[in-house]
Amino acid sequence: MWETLFSSATSETLTLSTTVNIIFASLLMGLFISVIYIKTRGKEGYSHGFTVTLIMLPAIIAIIILLVGNNIARAFSLAGAFSLIRFRSAPGDPIDISYVFFTLAVGLACGMGYIGYGMLFAVILCAVMVILSVTKYAKPRVNMMQLKITIPEDIDFQNCFEDILEQYTDSYKLQRVKTADFGSLFEIIYTIQPKDAMDQKAFIDQLRCRNGNLNIVLNTQINNDMVYLG
Repeated sequence: MWETLFSSATSETLTLSTTVNIIFASLLMGLFISVIYIKTRGKEGYSHGFTVTLIMLPAIIAIIILLVGNNIARAFSLAGAFSLIRFRSAPGDPIDISYVFFTLAVGLACGMGYIGYGMLFAVILCAVMVILSVTKYAKPRVNMMQLKITIPEDIDFQNCFEDILEQYTDSYKLQRVKTADFGSLFEIIYTIQPKDAMDQKAFIDQLRCRNGNLNIVLNTQINNDMVYLG
């Protein structure tokens, strides 16, 4: 049994039962990785679509490897076909990207017939992810937010909001200033560290009195398409 799990399935020995075993094994490992991802990322938030992708990606990679086998011409044909596909998505969290490469490695191992090694990779790397999540390794101790304020062009943004920011934040830094609406408006972007007892509504209300009731955005999370666990 162990020799079968840790041995390679070549194109000469590939059978229907072996193919089915590889696909189901990669799906199970993808499900295992997806569950670990949900458990470790529940507090920060995660995308529902990304968790489904983690389940399917190892099986998809395994199927591609099975189709290619040792045939070089087939490999170039698949590469040409996939080059026609354009993937468009917003830049993801670096941890999400590491999970993508993680599932790719597991899918490659399963596709080559090394199911046992794929399981070993999945267990070890998932254990590392759990340990890093539990210990909160390298996690910042302060809660930083991004503040975007839109103001008319006739307001001096350099001295307009300092007193309010000093009242409601422990620290703040001006990140960027850019024009909008053909130069009639300015968009000011701050990175702020709010005080623990900051009243966000009162904070925004005071800013609105200064910026003429134009748009104010306070970002607490980068991705709005999130699911959160309490």
